[in-house]
Amino acid sequence: MPKDAPADQALIEAIAKLLNEQNLAEIEIEREDLRVRVTRSYASTGVQQVMVPAAPPPVAHAAPAPTAPAGAAARAGAPADDLASNPGTLTSPMVGTAYLSPEPGKPAFAAIGTRVSEGQTVLIIEAMKTMNQIPAHKSGVVTRILVDDAAPVEYGQPLAVIE
Repeated sequence: MPKDAPADQALIEAIAKLLNEQNLAEIEIEREDLRVRVTRSYASTGVQQVMVPAAPPPVAHAAPAPTAPAGAAARAGAPADDLASNPGTLTSPMVGTAYLSPEPGKPAFAAIGTRVSEGQTVLIIEAMKTMNQIPAHKSGVVTRILVDDAAPVEYGQPLAVIE
């Protein structure tokens, strides 16, 4: 859908209604070439509507790279384009805060060189006060960790590489 195309107003209104009825802070829906994110600010009573055309995965991965923490950029070792095309790249399924260990002071779920099995927790992402386990999408060895502990992450952002 072109950037200047009118949005499906009924869809946006339905999402905003669901947001209010379920007392949610944010909803994001992606379908075909349209991605709609509706968020609510608790400081005000208004609802903010943001519409962004969905992008193919390589573009979605490249967007967060400039905002990555300095430590993560140094560990990345490859341009974002290479990570997007790498089938071993584990990407974030949500917006939130990434944590590499189950709690402060505990060992990390996985470190560089760790062998993981498909489905094994690699890290957690806190979103809306809920800790979400992020499982390995395939078995292999963790060759890169692309985020720092307690770093904010975006939807589709590369988190780790499993070869």
